[in-house]
Amino acid sequence: MRAGWQRMVAVGVCGGVLSCGGLARPAAADQDPPTISQAFAGPRPGEAIGIDLLNYERRPGVRLVAESPVFAAPIRMDGPAGDTDGEGVKARIPAWVKPGFYPLVVRARGRVVARDTIEVKPPKRPSIDVDEDGAGRPGTKVNLFFDDLYPGETGDFFTAHSPAFASPVRLAHDERSWNNTRTFNALNVRLPHTLKDGTYAVWVTDAHGRRKAVSRLEVRSARPGDEDYVGKAEGPAFFGEADHLLNARAKGFTIAPGTTMYVRWQDAHPDPGEEERMTATSPAFQGPAKLSFDLLKGREGDDPIFWGPARVRPDLEPGSYPVTVVSHRGRVKKTSYLTVTQGSPRHADDGGPPAAVWAGAATGAVALGAAAAVLLIRRRRGTSPS
Repeated sequence: MRAGWQRMVAVGVCGGVLSCGGLARPAAADQDPPTISQAFAGPRPGEAIGIDLLNYERRPGVRLVAESPVFAAPIRMDGPAGDTDGEGVKARIPAWVKPGFYPLVVRARGRVVARDTIEVKPPKRPSIDVDEDGAGRPGTKVNLFFDDLYPGETGDFFTAHSPAFASPVRLAHDERSWNNTRTFNALNVRLPHTLKDGTYAVWVTDAHGRRKAVSRLEVRSARPGDEDYVGKAEGPAFFGEADHLLNARAKGFTIAPGTTMYVRWQDAHPDPGEEERMTATSPAFQGPAKLSFDLLKGREGDDPIFWGPARVRPDLEPGSYPVTVVSHRGRVKKTSYLTVTQGSPRHADDGGPPAAVWAGAATGAVALGAAAAVLLIRRRRGTSPS
């Protein structure tokens, strides 16, 4: 088992509750008797379990002790040891213990208040696991778990190797492991997005290069019929200012040479890793525009959004220029066109009123102001003394 990745298993077997002279309250007809729960039940030699006593009213000064032939010594459950943090008082199973079933009792002032059984499972050779199902898509991140709990195993330097990895991966000791002191892992190991479909060996070596464990990783790209095969891509669309993303449009966008504009792309199911490598290309741009994945932009329910700035070349002739985004490992390729105009306006046209409208409005405002001035002069003349 891997600590931190398995669920705690609570096993309670009700034992006979003795008359303990006030140590434990007798169980009422509608009250459960004291029982023992085990976290991480079914340990292997060398692991630990958590023991807790349920349905029992603990009292100051009452000594609680768990005893079993499987323990190297009795386990105190009262006082500071009784602070279980939800996993129970830690009880280690020595590495020399043989597999089998062992009795467990909890005593209060020497008298048994609950009984249970500990099942010790056989040890297993060191093993390496890749996630839970040992499968992944190109470009995904996988997690590696190395279990080295076996009698006689030592060392703390281990490396995972595979043709599916860009380079060997160092496995770190999992210090958070509660029940297994020989757990090592590596999280978020990226599989190259160019990785071909197939079955890849994964193996672990120690500091001396000796192979300790072997496993396999299945890699399979999305195929026709899979929800994420081509996603549901929309774009590329364009907008002129960073805060006008919702005004982006794929048609009718105009821009002046030497201006910075923005490109938006949306996809319901991006390929794994595309959030780090999505770009838009165009002969109108000074270089590829990196489109960053943005979880905050957009409206509720929108498909995932990628967007980023693009600098338009200052030497462009007026005309229509293609902008292309390629995704899903080449399975999706979409092109929109932007119009490059003459002149050098301050920013691109991103959906606001056309310049002619603003010019007309300005002319109207000037005319209205002149008319108001004439009217005011006339009114003053009409009221002045003759």
